[in-house]
Parts: sequence; structure tokens; C-alpha cells
Amino acid sequence: MPLPFIEDESQLLAMPEGAYMNEAQLDFFRRRLLAEQAELEAALEETRRTIVDSRGAGDEADLAANEETLRLLLRQADRETRLLRKIVGTLKRLNEGDYGFCEETGAPIGLRRLLLRPTATLCLEAKQRQEQREHHYARRHSA
Repeated sequence: MPLPFIEDESQLLAMPEGAYMNEAQLDFFRRRLLAEQAELEAALEETRRTIVDSRGAGDEADLAANEETLRLLLRQADRETRLLRKIVGTLKRLNEGDYGFCEETGAPIGLRRLLLRPTATLCLEAKQRQEQREHHYARRHSA
């Protein structure tokens, strides 16, 4: 019997707990990740075009404003590139059967967390522990 096609989040969340990461759920997240990947690739291409087209011309004020805009565009392109790499890695994990499970504990990450952050690799508890370690490390090394 074929699994149901999940069209929206409410259908996904209505599925029984035992259906976690079945083929229908994997397909839902694969489609979501591929759509986000396509959007990011288009946005990154537009950002790159804008950077190339932003040749400096005009007086000093224009050049300074253009330089600031260019700096912001480069930061945006960097963020988009990093997120794109995360999505590619997530799609690889999905294809390998590791998607939806915590890299640290092996426990389910949870549908609600994956809906908010489809590239999540840690369950909430493991993520909290990681943030506590980072906070503790930062405090120790800033003193």
C-alpha cells in the first residue's frame, strides 16, 4: 500500500509517532529542502549579479555608500553559501537514511524541530548541551 502524500505541515504532524521518518515524511522534507535549495541558488545568483554590477562611480559619498552596500551583499552571499552547503549536506543525510536523527545521541530530532530548522542535526537536548558548552568555553576564554 503506498504511503500518503503529505502536502502540508498539519498532515505531517497528524501522523502517528510510529511513522517517524517513513517514506512519506522523508519525501515531504526532501521536497522542502529542494525548494529551499532552489530559492537560495536563485537568490545567490541575483546577489552575485548585483555585486558584479555594482561598479563604483560618482563622488566620495556615492562610493562610500556603494562600498557599504557591497559589504552587505558579500555578507549576504556568505550566509547564503553556508546555508546552501548545509542543505546539500542535509539532502545527503536524507538519501543515506540518517535524516531526522540526532548525530550525537541517535534519538529522533522531532518533526516540530525539523519543520523550524530542516537542516538540524541535533535533537533539542543535544543542541542545548552544545550551546551550554560553547557558552562556558566563551566565558572561560574571554576572561
